[in-house]
Amino acid sequence: MLELPVVQKAPEAPRRGERPPWLRVKLPYGETFRSIQQTLEDYNLNTVCSSARCPNMGECWTAGTATFMILGNVCTRSCSFCAVHTGRPENKDLDYDEPRRVAEAARLMGLQHVVVTSINRDDREDGGAPIFAETIRLIHEQGQTIEVLIPDMRGVESALKTVFDARPEVLNHNVETVPRLYRRVRPQANYQRSLDVLKMAKEEYGLRTKSGIMVGLGETEEEVHSTMKDFAAHGIDVMTIGQYLQPTRMHLPVERYVHPDEFAKYKEIGEGYGIDHVEAGPLVRSSYHAERHV
Repeated sequence: MLELPVVQKAPEAPRRGERPPWLRVKLPYGETFRSIQQTLEDYNLNTVCSSARCPNMGECWTAGTATFMILGNVCTRSCSFCAVHTGRPENKDLDYDEPRRVAEAARLMGLQHVVVTSINRDDREDGGAPIFAETIRLIHEQGQTIEVLIPDMRGVESALKTVFDARPEVLNHNVETVPRLYRRVRPQANYQRSLDVLKMAKEEYGLRTKSGIMVGLGETEEEVHSTMKDFAAHGIDVMTIGQYLQPTRMHLPVERYVHPDEFAKYKEIGEGYGIDHVEAGPLVRSSYHAERHV
């Protein structure tokens, strides 16, 4: 009797909205997590960890780190991937005491490397740049290094130079996705403008530059490679690549869950193009393991 070969059934791909096992995250726990939470409350500070629903919040806060989000918690842009609230800031004035509170909280948390980001403040000509600059200055006074993840500030050179002149150790600005998807993913942004911001920081100020994208939004592998080539051509030192996760039903759905092996391949290819360091993985976000990127 002829025996038919046994065919191994391929693992079933996750359905849209159903997360695969490699996207399991650590839940928050312990005294350190509660201490971080209390410090942020005491100093009336926002974090992108909670405002953007970062999947690594439990891991990072439990380890004693957090990413500060300055200039308020209402963003003037309506990117279709981001959970941060969109609208008009109630107060157009800047909170000039915020840099002091960020620096004090960073000192109490015992951070050696501080990561600070912000919402977009397109309602202001200076984009909130003075608050970034003062925060960098105060962090440096405490002997800490700092990475700032800035918006494009609409390409206003005077605003960008205010930040660059403060000389953060790492200047980060995310392009977020491939050019073809901009209209759907970040309609108020411009891919080339973002690259120009990073090029200016690198070529005119000699800053260590960093940018990142999300995958799983419908981009092709070739488009990711093309973006990597653009990064290399603009002298970007560090690139992050992570899986897009839909924060609420009101946001863009996940088109595909990218396997960890594909992220490993992207890392190898990106560094082959000349990018100094590529941090790639399903749970990688802009500030994930940021201390490695200094």
